[in-house]
Amino acid sequence: MVEFLRTYQSEMMYVLSGICGMIALFACVTRYISPVRKAAQVVMALSAMFLLIAENLGEFFYGDTSATGYWMVRASNFCVFFTTLMVILAFTVYLMDIFRVDLKLPVPKRLWAALFIVIAGEILVIVSQFTGLYYSFDEMNVYHRNPGFVISYIPALLVILLLFSVILGYRRQMRPTMWVTMMLFTLVPLIASGFQFFIYGIYLTDMSLVGMVVVLYVFTLADTNRSLERAQQRELQLLREEQESIQKLFSQTAVALVNAIDAKDAYTQGHSARVAEYSRRIAAICGKSEKECNEVYYAALLHDVGKIGIPDEIINKEGKLSQEEFDVIKSHPAIGAQILSQISDYSYLSIAARYHHERFEGNGYPDGLEGDSIPELARIISVADAYDAMTSNRSYRRALPQEAVREELERCSGTQFDPLFAHIMLQLIEQDKDFMLRER
Repeated sequence: MVEFLRTYQSEMMYVLSGICGMIALFACVTRYISPVRKAAQVVMALSAMFLLIAENLGEFFYGDTSATGYWMVRASNFCVFFTTLMVILAFTVYLMDIFRVDLKLPVPKRLWAALFIVIAGEILVIVSQFTGLYYSFDEMNVYHRNPGFVISYIPALLVILLLFSVILGYRRQMRPTMWVTMMLFTLVPLIASGFQFFIYGIYLTDMSLVGMVVVLYVFTLADTNRSLERAQQRELQLLREEQESIQKLFSQTAVALVNAIDAKDAYTQGHSARVAEYSRRIAAICGKSEKECNEVYYAALLHDVGKIGIPDEIINKEGKLSQEEFDVIKSHPAIGAQILSQISDYSYLSIAARYHHERFEGNGYPDGLEGDSIPELARIISVADAYDAMTSNRSYRRALPQEAVREELERCSGTQFDPLFAHIMLQLIEQDKDFMLRER
């Protein structure tokens, strides 16, 4: 395995550097992450890419005494030291942004200390180029470590230890995937450095650091996707709550209108609510969806809203109405349709209000429609409305017995009522052995 790495590590490093370049590009166009974290991700990826390229170039021009070799060896070695610290610097900024944005906590002082230490380390790298503090080159352009080389490890080691202590100390405030990924970012390069001490010629530290940059980017994408999914779920929940609130308001408004109608007519208390329930049962037996059944229910609940415009003395008159008074009563479908037409999102309400007194054979009012030209929900409500009228007490008669109601529905099927819905109402009567479907 070691020989395989030693043989193909140059190719592997070029592949990894290409991956880092792609990550930098993708990070630039990634949305829904904070600008600071995006910038840190780009810097990490580019630094890791140049780190690997510099290692390969330094190896390639090692011992080359030409002018090109002279400058390439020095530039590549400087780049190795500088970009290694840049990866750590960008990761420190990345972690600081997590505290600000995700955890909503003040940035720990240890992170500020880590930031200043790594910046000081970068300054020392620059200084070493002019003083030979870390390394130097002989006349054969061969790299040699100087006595001050050990100092180059101190900033990186101190910063990694500080980052590790912060991640460990705040792990309970972080999501498991978050703190585990960042813990690996600090530990894996350290472990790789330990192995590299015993395995000469393999850049385990650099490749492990680059690998962690890739892992961190993958984690960032996955975490962003989870955050977007949670945000979408919250939006859907808010939308559902808003719809429920609108539905509740609509229901309460409908009930208030029905109560206003019932308050005008002492003989029809509860009539609209019973018609609505019977209509919903008919619609359900017909195989209508839950949404369609609800539409039928509310349309039936408000079918008599036009009675608000009928004078009280006509509505509450005891005994039979005159023709003139009946003509006034017959205007309530048109009045109701006009009132409900203002509710444009629920157009079926005004349709039911206008046409629930149309007859299947065409002799109804207000428009004299017949057969299937009468809207279906109006045909359903027509049967339920007539059934409740027959099973309720009125000013001019008492409620009819169940058998008389059955006979009337059978007789008017195909003339006053749609045969299909009249038949379903008859089925409900057959099931109602105790005659519970009536005014109580």
